Amino acid sequence: MDAPRASYAVNGDTAIAYGVTGDGPVDLVYIQGFVSHVELMWECRQAAAFFDRIGRWARLITIDRRGIGMSDRFSADRLPPLEVAATDILAVMDAVGSERVAILGHHEGGQLGAMLSALHPERVRTLSLIETTTNWRVVSDEGDIWPSDEELAAEIAGFGRAFGQPSEQQKLFELTAPSHAGDGDLYRFLSKLERYAASPSSTVGFLTLLFHTDITGILDAIHVPTQVLHRVEDRLLPVRYGRQLAASIPGASFVELSGGDWWPFLGDTEPLHAALETFVLGAPVPPPSVAATRALATVLVTDIVDSTGHAARAGDDPWSDVRRRHDDIVRRHLAEEGGVEVKTMGDGFLATFEGPAAAVRCASRIAADVRELGVEIRAGLHAGEVTFEGGDIAGIAVSIASRVTAMAAPSEVLVSQTVRDLVAGSGLTFEDAGEHELKGVPDRWRLFRVTS
Repeated sequence: MDAPRASYAVNGDTAIAYGVTGDGPVDLVYIQGFVSHVELMWECRQAAAFFDRIGRWARLITIDRRGIGMSDRFSADRLPPLEVAATDILAVMDAVGSERVAILGHHEGGQLGAMLSALHPERVRTLSLIETTTNWRVVSDEGDIWPSDEELAAEIAGFGRAFGQPSEQQKLFELTAPSHAGDGDLYRFLSKLERYAASPSSTVGFLTLLFHTDITGILDAIHVPTQVLHRVEDRLLPVRYGRQLAASIPGASFVELSGGDWWPFLGDTEPLHAALETFVLGAPVPPPSVAATRALATVLVTDIVDSTGHAARAGDDPWSDVRRRHDDIVRRHLAEEGGVEVKTMGDGFLATFEGPAAAVRCASRIAADVRELGVEIRAGLHAGEVTFEGGDIAGIAVSIASRVTAMAAPSEVLVSQTVRDLVAGSGLTFEDAGEHELKGVPDRWRLFRVTS
């Protein structure tokens, strides 16, 4: 199979590079991590063979995420959170005329695949995750000890300086490609791939995103057929993390693969191909109309503080004018950030967003602008599965967002930890607001106050 020539899909003002090969009956999107290059990957005979094998039974779509490879590049402080990267995948799917795809996500590409599957189950046929974890800083039953934020930042900076340099990468390749230890040709290719995929500063940026992103809170919203594949001797990401991931996704199957190569196309790939092909072609897939009734959403609930007192002091007509202007402000910011108004509730709004970062920005701007009317709001956000029922929504995520709102002070935006963990790369900042019991909701919940 010939190597693809990169094409481009445009998402907003950003060009996303992709390649298409194969002509099988199923479309499969391969989402790699930040070491990716649509054209250069084919110079590696092992990668080319890996892609060729998939192309025998699927139309294979490979993608360079924004900021990577042949896609538009950005400075390290403008790298995208998962919600933005998910829209890039949709843009590529639309460009190639693909309504529904199987996803194969590797490493942090697996996190992106999980996000897309939770947000848009109607566009995903199956989800396969290989060498993926919920969060690279997760503490397992093995008692992992992670460095402090300062120590981690220093380690990432050092890795960025050495990234792509053959003399500095031998230990890394011995870790990620043990079955090819000492293979100078492969080492030279992987070093070249790193240099073509990302600059040192963007490498630091993407690693920082990786270590500060946690998809744990969205896993129970994944309802597409899912398999988690993991090589049992992987030293970079031990197999226990794959087991933990599979156990956290409803109905997911877990496949242990022999060997220890972190790169999917290295080592003994036959078991991986067999498991992937069997799963994708054999999994029962619900119709898109059924899949779309439940999906991940970020829920925003707002409420005007002391609305009864304001109404009593102002009188009916003046207060009605304030309410109208308040509603106009809310709706304007919802439109700007892609929010969907579900309904008004008393003196507030219930709205949903695809992405948590957009929801947080919207809530913060509403809280700031309504003060010009002489009123304040409180706002709460949570990301989780919701059920779409006509023009309304239901589910525990709605209840949690409402309870978070009740905990907020005037002009304060509070978010659940799930929201905070999904917005790495957005530029938003938070401070810990402590653990709280939310009325009618099990467990204790850690909340965070939006500071900018």
